[in-house]
Amino acid sequence: MSVDNILAEQKRKGLRLALAVSAGFTLSVATGAIVPFLGPLFAAQFILSRSQPMPLGKTLGMAVLFLATGVFMIVLTAWFGDRPATFLLLLGLIYFACFLAQSSGRGGPAVFLVLVVAIIVPLLGILNKELAASILSILVLGVVNGTVLMWLAHAIVPEPASIGPLAQPVNTASPDYPRALANTAILLAAVTICLTSDELGAALVIPITVASLLGQLDVAASGRAAIGLVVVNLLGGIIASVAYALLTLRPNLFSMFVIMLVVCLLLGGRAAARSADAKVYAGALTTFLILFGLGVSPLPGSAAESFSTRISYVAAAIVFTFFMAALLWQRPREKGATA
Repeated sequence: MSVDNILAEQKRKGLRLALAVSAGFTLSVATGAIVPFLGPLFAAQFILSRSQPMPLGKTLGMAVLFLATGVFMIVLTAWFGDRPATFLLLLGLIYFACFLAQSSGRGGPAVFLVLVVAIIVPLLGILNKELAASILSILVLGVVNGTVLMWLAHAIVPEPASIGPLAQPVNTASPDYPRALANTAILLAAVTICLTSDELGAALVIPITVASLLGQLDVAASGRAAIGLVVVNLLGGIIASVAYALLTLRPNLFSMFVIMLVVCLLLGGRAAARSADAKVYAGALTTFLILFGLGVSPLPGSAAESFSTRISYVAAAIVFTFFMAALLWQRPREKGATA
């Protein structure tokens, strides 16, 4: 494929993402969704993972996977939520399986989204008993919205028929058990800290940010790249703060749609590029969606927290992840090193 075709493909993917996320987010807020960022987050991951719409069979299979994960986590929380040691051990096993799949390059966006479900469901179930009964409906709505948004985005901005289906690169490797175990310990520590606190906003922001960062850290092979990763992720939080301030000047759905569209074109366009930092900008978009979503969400207590507080959550998650990764990750052996 020529460079021009690659650039055109990336622009179409970025435009699909911007339209799907901005329209889906606005619609979620308009209908009073409790977690308005969930559906757009699913849609963004689906769109970024491929240039062609997901086949119906794979779409149904992924939907079943997320719903099964949600139901399993609900049952797990109900049965073992009052037994912290057993509950955390079971959560750790689930996180380990996800990170193991990630380390081998298998599962694509489904792995990260399963992690999101496995984080949100137990935290909401334990920290907010009022939402425990509606967790499944929140998850179902998020999966359905994300799937519909993906298909609509491809219908509005299709790939040219002359190009045909594009081969998706598949980078598989041997499972990295030590790395997966270390990532599990890092995420489980973040979840444990949040479970001992009543801060629902922190409980949603910090563990998801940690899970996102653990998937981005592989691109930070140098100190300069690591600094860039920190800056871009904090940028997602700062943009969310600015976007919310602009929304308060004209608090209506049209303004929200325009703000979301501009931000998603800015971050989503870079996330859709075939570059080393695409994963980092996808993480920044995730941070933006969560923080901005909490700002307009009807979740109890979410509106009372200032954006400076939420950005501090992101900063804390970044510092925690980098420190723990430096502590627990094994350094790669240099080539040619002798025993």
